[in-house]
Amino acid sequence: MILDTCIWIERLAQRLSAAEVARVCGEQSVYLSAVSLGELRFGVEICADPALRARRYAQVYKLGRRPILPVTADTAATFGILAAALRQVGRSPRPRYNDLWIAAQAVENGYALLTLNPGDFSGLPGLRLITPSP
Repeated sequence: MILDTCIWIERLAQRLSAAEVARVCGEQSVYLSAVSLGELRFGVEICADPALRARRYAQVYKLGRRPILPVTADTAATFGILAAALRQVGRSPRPRYNDLWIAAQAVENGYALLTLNPGDFSGLPGLRLITPSP
């Protein structure tokens, strides 16, 4: 299972419990997308508060030791298919490029995607979405 960036953010902020994530994931392997790692690092780099920045950096560094799914040529092909599918139904893929890359990794590898934002991924062919309980 791939965890969307929003899941990692909520976990790091302790607004989503590890127990809930574990309950939803069960025995499935859990992966961090290289795209999510980049988004999280962006959050570190733009943080103006030195203490908060240091905490964020430590958290992202620790996450970086988890299994990370790389973006591959197959991911790129799947991304193109998903972006075109959005366009065909009248939605612009541009505002959601990072989400599309993460979704492409999930589809490419046959993994479900755990997210708090299912609307961001609606209508993507071959994508299995899971949303944790509030």
